[in-house]
Amino acid sequence: MVAGKERHDGAAFEVRSPHRRSHLLATAHEGGAIAGDAIAASLAAAPAWAATPFEERARIFLKAADLLAGPFRATLNAATMLGQSKTAYQAEIDAACELIDFLRFNVHYASRLAEQPISPAGVRNSLELRPLEGFVLAITPFNFTAIAGNLPAAPALLGNVVVWKPAETQSLAAYHTMRLFRAAGLPDGVINVVYGHGEPIARACIDDPNLAGIHFTGSTRVFQSLFRGVGERVERYRSYPRIVGETGGKDFVFAHPSADVDALSVALVRGAYEFQGQKCSAASRAYVPRSLWPRLRERLHAQIGEIRMGDVADFRNFMGAVIDERAFQRLSGWQQRLATDPGCKVLEGGTADDKEGWFVAPTLVEVEDPRHAVMQEELFGPLLALHVYDDARIEETLRTLDGTSPYALTGAIFAQDRAALAHAARVLRQSAGNLYLNDKPTGAVVGQQPFGGARGSGTNDKAGSAYNLLRWVSPRTVKETFVPPTSVGYPFMREE
Repeated sequence: MVAGKERHDGAAFEVRSPHRRSHLLATAHEGGAIAGDAIAASLAAAPAWAATPFEERARIFLKAADLLAGPFRATLNAATMLGQSKTAYQAEIDAACELIDFLRFNVHYASRLAEQPISPAGVRNSLELRPLEGFVLAITPFNFTAIAGNLPAAPALLGNVVVWKPAETQSLAAYHTMRLFRAAGLPDGVINVVYGHGEPIARACIDDPNLAGIHFTGSTRVFQSLFRGVGERVERYRSYPRIVGETGGKDFVFAHPSADVDALSVALVRGAYEFQGQKCSAASRAYVPRSLWPRLRERLHAQIGEIRMGDVADFRNFMGAVIDERAFQRLSGWQQRLATDPGCKVLEGGTADDKEGWFVAPTLVEVEDPRHAVMQEELFGPLLALHVYDDARIEETLRTLDGTSPYALTGAIFAQDRAALAHAARVLRQSAGNLYLNDKPTGAVVGQQPFGGARGSGTNDKAGSAYNLLRWVSPRTVKETFVPPTSVGYPFMREE
């Protein structure tokens, strides 16, 4: 949708349900050819939108939140279930609750950003928050409808105009998200949606001298490519683009010998396998002391064995399908590789089935080498790698954990020993932007756990907080002097 009008210029592509490949959900169109039109529409809308008072912009997004809490709730949840194979529970906490929270909390935080400077006698100082000069490119992932809605909405709330490129596999929910914004009164051209393959759309945007920022969630490789592209073109931009990105993760769970085994097992199963492990925060590697392993192994075997997988319309299912054939092939390939690796032991799962949908069984693999590739690389699927360490090697294991993966998004520490919990948190201080103590590493709530990581996981600008919103404004300070001087000389220069 460009300037409020649907466009069907490019080649058509199909959007199908991952758990039922025969179900055609929508037909969308490649938008590479209209990326320039989307940029032009954004720039045309920019002056009027920037001049719109913050209070008026806020009312639009607060209305969107109320509409999503009411008449749009079932539609967006259903689109997320069908298009992204989320269970009803996962769709509700994402497409409805989290996006509602993003919209409302963004208004709350934005209204408090412009802290005014000191004004001494005779002077009035003020600070105003201007939108960035140009347009923002928002590139959003398939896995969270809330993230997909927040990435264009947050800059727009601050007065920016946006070109939004959603993931192809999330096109259906993105379409209804845009319907929601328009129903709330968002003017045409403020957010322009361009569907399809990202490379030509991104290239058109980063080639444009009016690029003011990139708001990104997706793969580390793509983000690094965008970052590199901006750097190579930096001299052509009107201003230095703001680059905000949340990328990959290799999220850990570290268990101390004092950990509660029941809580640990539930955290591992939920953290690793909910939404098929397709969360950037999903538990992907675990470090368990040998003293706890027999009891934990028994519980994991029972709990994973009870997981039902299938069509998310059947509410008895805990898991749906992975997003598409490419993900299916990557994950089933990992399963086959690990099954023949002498240093690995597949304890649960290890199977995949693509007859009706892209189903990958919840897989648990025990790994001898804590630096094995499966403990380092992001898998983005229902595969948990677990290393059993000797109880006497807690310090060594913590250091290995910290130095093994390039990512630093989320992590969890389980311990009933308070001193051990605090010590592990200190050692792992740079290992996760969101750290959970005696809880799974997923499920950040807007306003409670601002989300984001550093190292290879992104710029850690904390979506859903004031820290993120500050990236989308260009402050201006204004000094007014009430009684300005009328002569060049200073009093000390006068003759005695």
